[in-house]
Amino acid sequence: MNKSPALTPCSLDELLTAVRACRVCRGHLAHEPRPVLLAGAAARILVIGQAPGSRVHATGIPWNDPSGRRLRQWMGIADEAFYDPGKVAIIPMSFCYPGKGPGGDLPPRPECAPLWHGALLERLPAIRTTLLIGHYAQRYYLPSLRGTVAGRVAQWRQYSPSRFLMPHPSPRNQRWLKDHPWFEADVVPALRAAVQDALSSD
Repeated sequence: MNKSPALTPCSLDELLTAVRACRVCRGHLAHEPRPVLLAGAAARILVIGQAPGSRVHATGIPWNDPSGRRLRQWMGIADEAFYDPGKVAIIPMSFCYPGKGPGGDLPPRPECAPLWHGALLERLPAIRTTLLIGHYAQRYYLPSLRGTVAGRVAQWRQYSPSRFLMPHPSPRNQRWLKDHPWFEADVVPALRAAVQDALSSD
């Protein structure tokens, strides 16, 4: 059996090529896999979200939707910087669009993160600030953390500025933001300051 590219010494570019060619989930998807991610060895910000949506699947551009626009507003960052792999790495929990379920998009496929994340993060030595967006990223990277997304995000001061626990910026979460005004009042300004500090540091 051939070794997984994730376990084989290789450059970041070679690893990204292997991820984009991954077809491990082909039998579990209703469409052809299209892994979507972005990373460069000099990236200072790491965005770990849930999974691409249908629009991202169609375009191949991560966070190319209303959720992405709100995320960039929260970060205080322009599109040009957000999509610069030398500044921002975008590595979702699942690289392919998981498909539609009865209540929205299906959960991220569970194969991606264990197979690829460790090798990818090893090749991102300059990361200063990581955004853990939503339940799945937070549960995977902080497995001992319990409670609701609101309860976890409320503990943001314990992790910032190296990590920010965040709700998903989906328009579906407008009610959540209204019910938790402290997020945009307190967390977003701290996030913007951390992003600017990470991008401007030597």
